[in-house]
Amino acid sequence: MFDHVVFGTSDYAASKAFFLKALEPIGMAVVSEGSLGIELSADGRTSLCIRRIEEKPAHLHLAFVAQNRQQVEAFHRAALEAGGKDNGAPGLRPNYSGKYYAAFVIGPDGHNIEVVCHESES
Repeated sequence: MFDHVVFGTSDYAASKAFFLKALEPIGMAVVSEGSLGIELSADGRTSLCIRRIEEKPAHLHLAFVAQNRQQVEAFHRAALEAGGKDNGAPGLRPNYSGKYYAAFVIGPDGHNIEVVCHESES
């Protein structure tokens, strides 16, 4: 559905370090970086762009797709190691659907970052 998502951060260095570490388990890596900020992608078609801004941004909920439940768990560990705040440990969310396996972490600017797997356990 999306080609790219762009959002601002008031602490560019902290957000860059957080997102690089937290999203590495799902294959996200730097595509480009310049004066505006950084672009990350896992597939070369869709991207997440983090921009430098002066003011504190409004909070977002960003949900990323994982290929398996192990990636969800690896994201959660990496995000906490990168300084994120736990907002929901890896697990099934049966109130969403029977196979919705996700983890949630609050990032440096207060964004709720989620990684979700819609596949059955393998």
